[in-house]
Amino acid sequence: MPLTLADFDYALPPNLIAQAPLPQRSASRLLVLEGARCTDARFVDLPQWLRAGDLLVLNDSRVLHARLLGRKASGGQVEVLVERLLDHCTVLAQVRASKSPQPGSRLRLEDALDVEVLGRDGEFYRLQFSGEAAELIERHGRLPLPPYIERAAGTPDEERYQTVYARDKGSVAAPTAGLHFDEAVLARLRDMGVGTAYVTLHVGAGTFQPVRVSNLAEHRMHTERYVLPQATADAIAATRARGGRIVAVGTTSLRALESAALSGGLKVGAGETALFVTPGFCFQIADLLVTNFHLPKSTLLMLVSAFGGSEELRSAYQHAIAARYRFFSYGDAMLLHRKPV
Repeated sequence: MPLTLADFDYALPPNLIAQAPLPQRSASRLLVLEGARCTDARFVDLPQWLRAGDLLVLNDSRVLHARLLGRKASGGQVEVLVERLLDHCTVLAQVRASKSPQPGSRLRLEDALDVEVLGRDGEFYRLQFSGEAAELIERHGRLPLPPYIERAAGTPDEERYQTVYARDKGSVAAPTAGLHFDEAVLARLRDMGVGTAYVTLHVGAGTFQPVRVSNLAEHRMHTERYVLPQATADAIAATRARGGRIVAVGTTSLRALESAALSGGLKVGAGETALFVTPGFCFQIADLLVTNFHLPKSTLLMLVSAFGGSEELRSAYQHAIAARYRFFSYGDAMLLHRKPV
């Protein structure tokens, strides 16, 4: 039978949605899923679940101050969420307004900068800034916390909604599995012989878009940019040669790796991916996955179900809810072992 949206639904008590980070990054809990076996652990103890010769693959994308509030020339309020940088002065963005802004119109954002509406690309708008877009966004924009966090971004989020290894600006949402890693955990992993390598996948605003079709075969993902460096491809090959395992940190790292492997081998360099992973997908690269708990009916829940097994993930989520794990971006973590085909 074809998969439907209802296959990935679950009931989550609202009070389990984490609204703020814990005082320490690695203080979160860790649910380890290996086959049908669930083990309750702490994230600080992640090293005991890995071994010398394994390789962590981390997404080093950094979150932009991609949310900007403002007004149209008519005075109507607008909210802009930058999806991606197209060039030095032009961005692709979601624009929320009572009436759609027309091509050629101008928006005044954060009472500090004017942008011109160039046109539409589907549900997104092309906006032109009067200067270096990335610099202006960083200077005047706001950190775009997910819609299920019911508060405005504050000063602590400037640090905690970025990974400690974030460096390449371009995402509108954090690669949240990486938020659990602090320098102490990374140092322990290095000392025990676990390697690290990086990919870059800039998370787009589409990550928060709901799936609107019941038949999953009809769903189309938003495209996201990624880069697989030669050094990372080399590290993966060396890890495989010595019998180590590839540990993808986050669904973004996993999608970048598996997208680069779709045509066989690992294609190095920049690419665009609209990869939609559902149960039955044949994973080529990752052996383990560090991830957070994901929204009901989301493409991310479908991806982790494909990786760890649908029934296994359903049971694990029921266990996590009963054990009162914290969910979503600032919530707790899981370590999934890939289910054999």
